Amino acid sequence: MSNAASDSRLQSFLSLCRAALGPTHVLTEPGDKAPYLIDWRRRFTGDAVAVLLPGSTEEVAAAVKACHAHQLAIVPQGGNTGLCGGATPDHVTPSVVLSLKRLNRIRQVDPLNNTITVEAGVILQQIQEAAREQDRLFPLSLAAEGSCTIGGNLSTNAGGTAVLRYGNTRELCLGLEVVTPSGEIWNGLRGLRKDNTGYDLRDLFIGAEGTLGIITAAVMKLYPAPRARVTALAAVADPRAALKLLETAQQHAGPMLTGFELMSNICLSLVTHHYPQMRYPFAEQHDQVVLLELSDNESEAHARNTFETLMEAAFEAGIVLDAVVAESVQQSRDFWNLREHIPLAQADEGKNIKHDIAVPISRIADFIETTDARIAAAFPGVRMITFGHLGDGNLHYNVSPPLGQDHDAFLANEDAIKHIVHDSVDAHGGSISAEHGLGQLKREENKRYKSEVEIALMTSIKQALDPMGLMNPGKVV
Repeated sequence: MSNAASDSRLQSFLSLCRAALGPTHVLTEPGDKAPYLIDWRRRFTGDAVAVLLPGSTEEVAAAVKACHAHQLAIVPQGGNTGLCGGATPDHVTPSVVLSLKRLNRIRQVDPLNNTITVEAGVILQQIQEAAREQDRLFPLSLAAEGSCTIGGNLSTNAGGTAVLRYGNTRELCLGLEVVTPSGEIWNGLRGLRKDNTGYDLRDLFIGAEGTLGIITAAVMKLYPAPRARVTALAAVADPRAALKLLETAQQHAGPMLTGFELMSNICLSLVTHHYPQMRYPFAEQHDQVVLLELSDNESEAHARNTFETLMEAAFEAGIVLDAVVAESVQQSRDFWNLREHIPLAQADEGKNIKHDIAVPISRIADFIETTDARIAAAFPGVRMITFGHLGDGNLHYNVSPPLGQDHDAFLANEDAIKHIVHDSVDAHGGSISAEHGLGQLKREENKRYKSEVEIALMTSIKQALDPMGLMNPGKVV
């Protein structure tokens, strides 16, 4: 196609979009597009002929139809807080970025059905607040909750701190509204716990990172708001002791146990170094610290009694070395702030090599011991920044360079370190992506561990739903 014909075709596309969305919601100037073309970690950049900002599901459908007619790829984007480059275009494929941030309405709260219907661009924290106003809990919680959107959470099947009790985003979703790659609208916004009427289309789109269609709205589960919470930090000798504490907590607290986070000593040292207003919680340094939280629908007294019983058992068994219990809401927030500031402190410390992995809970201690030793042998002096959701088997297993080493030079070892970690994950029966998705960061790496049958099935689904390959190309498959 000649340059003149190509330019004419582009202008035809932009005219369609401006008519459907309004001229101010079709961005073509480089300065206007720039924030949408780079990921949160600033690892991936790309280009797009336009950034589209639809304000309704119907406008999303119109934009998709225009892209389909003009064979332009579509990169859906929510809050742009992803860590794997899943919402960033490349420099090769002619594409548009389709931002869902204007689809930001809470359509309905149904307290009796314990559901909330929200559009894809609603900020996660706003859903939590809307639930709280109805004396309900929306349990999905993660560090980016003030800026990430529910559409992005669904597209990556986000996890967070309460998976142990409530499950990933997939488990919190009852129904979806989706715009298909051809621009049709599937309305599956059913607030049903039981619906056995065929294939589960909902679960196809959750975790697909926009490669099969665009999630525009969802029905999410709510829960009765807990009457009381008990938050504590417990010092343990090593990850094996942390697993024993997890077992003890589950025996005594059962479903009341809603949070169980592991933090190594170096993690907390980085936090207190870069954020001196945050104090190390114990008089002595300990190899590992567990943040655990109980949520109780009965009473504060019942929650405290349950916690005291489980901690007495843990102390008597020699599992816990020291513990401190939050005596106020603010102190509870302070404990969680220590945990949530680990990624920020690590970023302040410099560049590092991140892994978001999952292994069976029973094998976590073996994985840490084995993999730490392999990395230390290959790269002496590296610092292991290990933390995460021990209660559901998800670790953020990050590697920082030795003190004094140039960080950019250290990143040259990324592939070698990644292969050590991921080979170990695979050997321990785990997954190389627990809650951040694949995006473009792990797409090729995933093929090293998925069977040919799995890859073929995923490719078949992609081909069936998106035969032109226009939906978020270069991601997942």
